[in-house]
Amino acid sequence: MDFDLIREIVIPAETKIVLLVMDGLGGLPHPETGRTEMETAGIANLDRLAQESVCGMVYHVGIGITPGSGPGHLSLFGYDPLCYRIGRGALEAVGVDFDLGPQDVAARGNFCTVDEGGLVVDRRAGRIDTDTCARLCAELRTIELPGAELFVEPVREHRFLLVLRGDGLSDALNETDPQQVGVPPVEVAALAPEAKGTAGLVGAFVAQAGERLRDHHPANMVLLRGFARWPDLPSFPDVFGLRAAALAFYPMYRGLAKLVGMTALPTGPSLSDSLAAVREHWGQFDFFFVHYKATDSTGEDGNFEGKVAKLEEVDAIIPELLTLEQDAIMVTGDHSTPSTYRAHSWHPVPIMLRSRLCQPDSAEAFNERDCQKGSLCLFAATEIMPLAMAHADRFTKYGA
Repeated sequence: MDFDLIREIVIPAETKIVLLVMDGLGGLPHPETGRTEMETAGIANLDRLAQESVCGMVYHVGIGITPGSGPGHLSLFGYDPLCYRIGRGALEAVGVDFDLGPQDVAARGNFCTVDEGGLVVDRRAGRIDTDTCARLCAELRTIELPGAELFVEPVREHRFLLVLRGDGLSDALNETDPQQVGVPPVEVAALAPEAKGTAGLVGAFVAQAGERLRDHHPANMVLLRGFARWPDLPSFPDVFGLRAAALAFYPMYRGLAKLVGMTALPTGPSLSDSLAAVREHWGQFDFFFVHYKATDSTGEDGNFEGKVAKLEEVDAIIPELLTLEQDAIMVTGDHSTPSTYRAHSWHPVPIMLRSRLCQPDSAEAFNERDCQKGSLCLFAATEIMPLAMAHADRFTKYGA
């Protein structure tokens, strides 16, 4: 993506763009029915929207590469995630409005469950409630590390934020989350010579956390991911000439939106809450990023029927969303999370885009098989924003 080119051809306009992201949208066929979650769900409103749209499939990082949520969303916003790398820790920090300093090192933490042998049996500690998370964070906050100030803040459910503040810290550390069960947490290690001291501090924190959490089943250990500092990113509003708003209940996604320069509007946990906020602020912004998490959570839990139900939940609000008469609306995901796979996967994700300027294609439903037949074919998610800008009539021609 050539941001200088985008800035050159952007023109002022009053048109509105909506990007609805169903986290972990894509799936795989159920072995008993041969149908994916999207093909199984009763999503007549989304199917009807697909019939009025151009459709296709997108990949977010590269063919065969499984994206994390950060890179997945960055690419949806037009940023090449191989060029602009943001650690999950920075996203979590900004998402919970933590005042992250330029020399701070942040990490996203999970409370997890380990057995008597120290093997991980649940990476999310049964998704403990946020109040329990806050109490455990208060306990971990009393840990003292020589030469560094420690911050431990609750995020949501089993997630927490770890921040180290001090001189000479480095974010060049591996993650302690093994991303699977039946194995012990990974020992923290320096990925560069200058990170050895920081690795020692983090190792000391993990060891003391294990001691203090020993009797707090199911949250009796911690896993750390995405060590990061504050990133330097081009401004989304500056590049695309858009007054941009984000409706995201989960802090990480609010954080990413804020890092690229969007205004994170307050919203509740439901899509109805987000839609109400969009309606309230409709006149103040040109671009609305609306995030929905539950399709990913149910996929990671291996809950096929649950993911189907969450897709149907989204479908129910589509008619009301369309009453806003946006000039371009896109519906897609940041990665696939097939419930039969129970994790993020590398599979491309369906996308549809409706605008008065589009030429609807042969896709008859919003699912993997139909979108594979769409006119957009398979393309990089970084091209979504230029497509949206063009279909919202916000580009002039390039060259004479």
